[in-house]
Amino acid sequence: MKTQPLTCEKCFDDFQTSLVELQEVIEEVKLKGINPKLEQHLHRSFEITHELALNTMTEFFKKQGRPPYSGSRDVTLDAFNEELIDDGKGWLDMIICRIKATPVYTENASNSLTENILKNYVHLFENFEKKMYDRLN
Repeated sequence: MKTQPLTCEKCFDDFQTSLVELQEVIEEVKLKGINPKLEQHLHRSFEITHELALNTMTEFFKKQGRPPYSGSRDVTLDAFNEELIDDGKGWLDMIICRIKATPVYTENASNSLTENILKNYVHLFENFEKKMYDRLN
């Protein structure tokens, strides 16, 4: 089976699909309250959405002929400088919070991630979606 080449548009489409799922999980949390299973689903949905946002940024810059990035921090800084995102500090905090929420860290980091996803990170994704949509259309 032949796979399709990765394009900025494909990455963005995948990101949008993932963002809708994240928004649905957040709505479920607001309706039912948090429980361990729902929190795990929220974290996983957030991680996928974040990764797809970074892939979209990377492919966008690749399309412009830029060299590959060494990590999420570098592509995030370029995205801020190119005004694909409007809160560079918020996106860098997202990277750090995501790293700290790995199973190696404490439960407090996991609680912090949950709170940040619900209050901040989903809005950063929504703003990125609007800006990226405008750039691609």
